[in-house]
Amino acid sequence: MIAKTYSPTDIEAKWYQYWLDNKLFTSTPDDREPYTIVIPPPNVTGVLHMGHMLNNTIQDVLIRKARMEGKNACWVPGTDHASIATEAKVVNMLKERGIDKKDLSRDEFLAYAWEWKEKYGGIILQQLRKLGASCDWDRTRFTMDPALYESVIDVFVDLYNKGQIYRGVRMVNWDPQGKTAVSDEEVITKEVQQKLCYIKYEIVGSDEHVIIATVRPETIMADAAIAVNPTDERYLHLHGKKARIPLIGREIPIITDEYVTIDFGTGCLKVTPAHDPNDYELGIKHNLPVIDLLNDDGTLNEKAQILVGMDRFAARKAILKMLEESGNLEKVEEYKSNVGFSERTNAVIEPKLSLQWFLKMQDIAKPALDAVMNDDIALVPPKYKNMYRSWMEQPHDWCISRQLWWGQRIPAFYMQDGTVIVAKNKREALRKVQHEKLLFAMTEADLTQDDDVLDTWFSSWLWPISVFDGIRHPDNEEINYYYPTNDLVTGFDIIFFWVARMAMAGFEFRGQRPFKNVYFTGMVRDKQGRKMSKQLGNSPDPLILIDQFGADGVRTGMLFSAAAGNDLLFDEKLCEQGRNFCNKIWNAFRLVKGWTVREKTLIDGLIDKISWQKSSNELAIDWFEAKLSQTLVEIEDHFSKFRISDALQSIYKLIWDDFCSQYLELIKPTDYTEKDADGTYSGIIDEATYLATINFFERLMALTHPFMPFITEEIWQDIRERQSGESLCTATFPKAGQIDTAILADFDTLFEIVTSIRNIRNAKQIAPKVELPLSIRTATPDRFKPLEGLIQKMANVPAIDYVSEKPENATSFLIKGDEFYIDLADQLDEEQEKEKAGQELTYLIGFRDSVMKKLSNERFVANAKADVVERERQKAADAESKIASLQAFLAK
Repeated sequence: MIAKTYSPTDIEAKWYQYWLDNKLFTSTPDDREPYTIVIPPPNVTGVLHMGHMLNNTIQDVLIRKARMEGKNACWVPGTDHASIATEAKVVNMLKERGIDKKDLSRDEFLAYAWEWKEKYGGIILQQLRKLGASCDWDRTRFTMDPALYESVIDVFVDLYNKGQIYRGVRMVNWDPQGKTAVSDEEVITKEVQQKLCYIKYEIVGSDEHVIIATVRPETIMADAAIAVNPTDERYLHLHGKKARIPLIGREIPIITDEYVTIDFGTGCLKVTPAHDPNDYELGIKHNLPVIDLLNDDGTLNEKAQILVGMDRFAARKAILKMLEESGNLEKVEEYKSNVGFSERTNAVIEPKLSLQWFLKMQDIAKPALDAVMNDDIALVPPKYKNMYRSWMEQPHDWCISRQLWWGQRIPAFYMQDGTVIVAKNKREALRKVQHEKLLFAMTEADLTQDDDVLDTWFSSWLWPISVFDGIRHPDNEEINYYYPTNDLVTGFDIIFFWVARMAMAGFEFRGQRPFKNVYFTGMVRDKQGRKMSKQLGNSPDPLILIDQFGADGVRTGMLFSAAAGNDLLFDEKLCEQGRNFCNKIWNAFRLVKGWTVREKTLIDGLIDKISWQKSSNELAIDWFEAKLSQTLVEIEDHFSKFRISDALQSIYKLIWDDFCSQYLELIKPTDYTEKDADGTYSGIIDEATYLATINFFERLMALTHPFMPFITEEIWQDIRERQSGESLCTATFPKAGQIDTAILADFDTLFEIVTSIRNIRNAKQIAPKVELPLSIRTATPDRFKPLEGLIQKMANVPAIDYVSEKPENATSFLIKGDEFYIDLADQLDEEQEKEKAGQELTYLIGFRDSVMKKLSNERFVANAKADVVERERQKAADAESKIASLQAFLAK
């Protein structure tokens, strides 16, 4: 017995466990065509949010469809160790326990980090199961797994030996909160309102002063020079002189350089090499000292001479007050400028000279750039190619070292004299020392490993390779079978962080692209267009949504308006629409399964043999077969272009409009059983129609399964008896058959006739049970005769006549040159009808004239497409015919 209402909770848990128990998501190499997706590994710190929901729903749709197409579908799940974010979580956990990281050894801290990871690190993957994600969970990977860790170390050693990795002092982006360097791509630029301070610097040996404008007065103690443009006449007399830094009195030279813009600010520039990348370049050029007055945590150190130990922003306020008191503050203005923030901690980035490890990018980036530009790797939508190219044509060297403990530790070992040995481990480093430097007396105790770890992205750029162990074992069965992968689904915001770098790694270590297509999802925003955030309180909990609307309802709700690359304006009403779709399917299935099937009798068989004309139900079956094939072609085209939302919309229309509203109405029984003891009765349907309808249901469930896996599995299992372990997951995805365009055209006309008659009923307020005779004036009556039974049934028409003239007292409508007359007999108010006809005539004349005006425009006729011009001419002809009909009606 099918439940009266669809209840997702029990059904979803039941079928997901069934899929797992029968290992329906498991993949191993075989002779089938592989279809591979690697999940963008969410941070181990993460919990499911709406962006994950959208991204993983799309991946699941693609992987389920491929599985049903007979491909060996492999979806690899996993998580990223997320160095900065995880270390921050662990530090907070330790604070709650009264433990300070500074009091721990590295190994002790890492023990706590692994404890945290084991407790919280798998939450998001468990949550994905609630969504219905059909990942091969046996393949779950973590970027700090031993095999993946070792792969990262191997890659570092390999690139170092090739001369592509180097160590050097460079100006880096320093995160004072995370106390680590971050790459250029991990810096988010925001426009910030700041105070532009005009500060007086005295000229040594005179009463003069120059004025410098800066938003960073807390760095004046690190100034190394004042620069002016050599052609600036205002300062010619100061060339070669010195100025005195306010508050501390240190003398600095006045230098000349064409870099200084004469008409910007005061034309004088403070040069602070340690705290500005451009000043650093000037400092190198002019051999200026580098004075770094900030500690790693953003407080002032002893080189500042004043305010030592104070936070940089507190020092900024304090120095402004001190400058004002000393008479060195000319004025302060409000000023907007761009400021860099750490993507991970949201701390203001500090330019800082630091000894770091770098990967040269110019050569390694070229194959990855070429692959996208020539569409060997296709970006969907392609508008992102320009963004990709702008980053990849002149890439900065990648700062790959991080001043953290959680992550892959850099495999660099230092001898006591500072010599660097790069090797896989300390034992290999010692072997190198002994063989290359002939220092046989050295032991491992004489070598010290670099304290830093590698950037998190330095592990995740290997993800499509390392999950199949393709770095350590480059010729193993799995990497040869599954790589390159097929499709990557990710956000455009990590196009350079991750997508580009995976492409680089793919060509560097496999000589191949890592994936064929990259599908970029847009950002999920609220219905007002705002980015979702905890602060705004506009980010719903996906698990609560699933409890409310069911996983299938949420999945379809997300995809109803999620075109590739476009932001999704999320509204819970979308999930409500998804749930309503589930209910529509469920109720339709209950309706069909509730029919009583009348088996075919001997007399029925004799009638079939004698009859040359198909029955109404047979025509309806033929029509829906053609409609299904037509929609399947449309859906395959959408999938080929990654229009996933459009594919869902086509399925929605096919089931809701064509199957439920039209087909089931066309074949609905007209005979019913006697009432049973419960007072219920069911429609009686012939066996052939029932079997055809059940077959349609089975194919529709297969078609819908990638989008709505739970309800479709429940219905598919109930359609007929299944074998143990059998599942819709591995059933065949429907294929389009031959499309009967003639029957599609005939039924379009049928539906237009029925709609027109129903509209007349509504307009005239005539009850549906009142029969309305129909007459047709047409040159092709044979086209309508097979449809008579369906017209009579759908529009409650007792009889259909074919006439050469309009009957008396009939209301007419026109469809493609054929005129249809409804005999309303005593149903009408004559004066009211004349008034309505006059209003319609006035409208039609205006409409016809506007169309004719367009057609009389030679430029329009010459430039518009032929089919567009033809449609306008057809509009004019239809309007003319309706005008003539109305004029004749009014004349009578």
